[in-house]
Amino acid sequence: MKKMFLCTMVIACLIGISCTGEKKDPALILYDEVANPETVNVLTEKQKQQGWQLLFDGKTGAGWHGYNQQGIPDFWAIDDGSLTMNSVGGGEEQDIITDKVYKNYAFSVEYKLTPGANSGIIYQVKEDPKYKYPYETGAEYQIMDHEGRSGRPVNEMQSHGANYSMYAPMEKPYLPVDEWNRMLLLVNGNEVTHVLNGVVIVKYTKYSDEWKELRDSGKWADFPDYGKFDEGHISLQNHGTKVWFRDIKIKEL
Repeated sequence: MKKMFLCTMVIACLIGISCTGEKKDPALILYDEVANPETVNVLTEKQKQQGWQLLFDGKTGAGWHGYNQQGIPDFWAIDDGSLTMNSVGGGEEQDIITDKVYKNYAFSVEYKLTPGANSGIIYQVKEDPKYKYPYETGAEYQIMDHEGRSGRPVNEMQSHGANYSMYAPMEKPYLPVDEWNRMLLLVNGNEVTHVLNGVVIVKYTKYSDEWKELRDSGKWADFPDYGKFDEGHISLQNHGTKVWFRDIKIKEL
């Protein structure tokens, strides 16, 4: 009987149920699939079997292009196996986006900031010449050293890990500047989850009454096509400060 009980507990843990009876968040299960510090910019055999795809090989910009451009703009460079920025200054520069569009997926990347850096990962982006920037249509996972940022204070909805100007992070597990963070974004229908360093920090339901109220009452009221698209590109934002991105992977659901 004791042996049978132990076997049952092991099986429960393998399928995502904790020993306290709580079901593990699907985003955390997906996070565990890619959280391997020994395999940067490569896929393990297990990850291939699980359906993960590599979006950056650490050597070329294949699979990416500048927003409304052909190829990778000169603002970007590949440095020691990471995508990073050449430009400096606080103004918006040129973002890059995936060549493909995605609808339901898990997306993961490691990133590292410099003091005061500001960037983001923008998703559900529509590429069209009538838009100047990806953020006009896509939601953003905020990347920012808000503690080291000078100037006006940053509110919680614009802090590190937030769904920018929509949902503040529930927790703040980000690491100090110059250390690698890993994030995972899960988009599954209208359900969206942000994970940072193994902790769920944002969860929301797109098109819910709460989501509509936030969209219509804040910054995005001036951007009528924000959140309009459910399928779109994923963008790495160049905001004129130095950030590195590596180990970029996606799993379509």
